[in-house]
Amino acid sequence: MPFPIDEKYITETENELGVHFPDNFKSKMMKENGGELVTEDDDWNLYPFFDKSDKKRISRTCNHIGLETKQAKKWGNFPSNGIAIASNGSGDHLILLPTIENNEKLSDEIFTWYHETGKTEKVADKIDELIDNL
Repeated sequence: MPFPIDEKYITETENELGVHFPDNFKSKMMKENGGELVTEDDDWNLYPFFDKSDKKRISRTCNHIGLETKQAKKWGNFPSNGIAIASNGSGDHLILLPTIENNEKLSDEIFTWYHETGKTEKVADKIDELIDNL
């Protein structure tokens, strides 16, 4: 079950991964850290940001964005600049990619990364479009 998170944990993940998340994504996650998303083709479990505020939250956020991104990068075909934000439970991920102008600033656009082919496909212009589908 998603719950609010303090912005400092988002900042810690940004520092760990060397990126800046889009403002609308951070706002959504500060209200509900995790949860479910729906695209036209699949249902997704959104990875939370790692919340170290107490033992219960550590347990609930152990599959956090930082860890899941590092695991995904072990696949040879995961985008080197991609950040994994959700899973469909079958190996594919929803990802964020950097803007063209700044490799450290993630774009609002959401992509599906297909683990079998390594291809990416845009599924939304921003996270709000997927939340609205619920």
